[in-house]
Amino acid sequence: MIYCVEDDSSIRELIIYALKTNGFEAQGFGESESFYAALDRGLPSLILLDIMLPGKDGIAILNHLKASAKTREIPVIILTAKSAEYDKVLGLDSGADDYITKPFGIMEFLSRVKAVLRRAGISVDDSSELSASRLTMNVERHTVLVDGEEVTLTFKEFMLLKYLLENKGIVLTRDKLLQEVWGYDYEGETRTVDVHIRTLRQKLGEAGSVIETVRGVGYKIGGQE
Repeated sequence: MIYCVEDDSSIRELIIYALKTNGFEAQGFGESESFYAALDRGLPSLILLDIMLPGKDGIAILNHLKASAKTREIPVIILTAKSAEYDKVLGLDSGADDYITKPFGIMEFLSRVKAVLRRAGISVDDSSELSASRLTMNVERHTVLVDGEEVTLTFKEFMLLKYLLENKGIVLTRDKLLQEVWGYDYEGETRTVDVHIRTLRQKLGEAGSVIETVRGVGYKIGGQE
């Protein structure tokens, strides 16, 4: 079970939906009182904790969790605003295991959640290796190989390729790729996807042809196994 404490209902619902559709049990809370009541009923495997909350803020809740023998070992990921570097540092210094900056991409979010769970010794059902044609990705090691040679990608390029590989054979629209990889309220243009696809193909060399353009729609992973 994963608990999410986030007062913005749209973000909270998105997080719960993303977790549940990826095989996790999840429950959301808009403030500290209902969250504490849930802790009395049962402890989660992970807590997602927004910093800016009505009443008791996220840092105060985090301090409370780490001060209690009952809850101090539960891993915590804090959710912070894009520019709030001080909140990130304060959260990590207070015992958080990681932070996720809002707005966030769903793929990055799930990757960070799984990484923290694995570090805590909690089993995560996740396909570690994805492949297509001459291309192999090891998700856990965060590596991409073409004909056995490692290719260096940026984080966004890696997550874009990962999402394409996970949906091999399915045509993905530019809007869908923006939503899943760049974030729920990303304000950029779909051209961003085209630019990243172009650089991704260049870095992958001849293996980049496995990423097919579906004219007027978007992209998909094709090629032979």
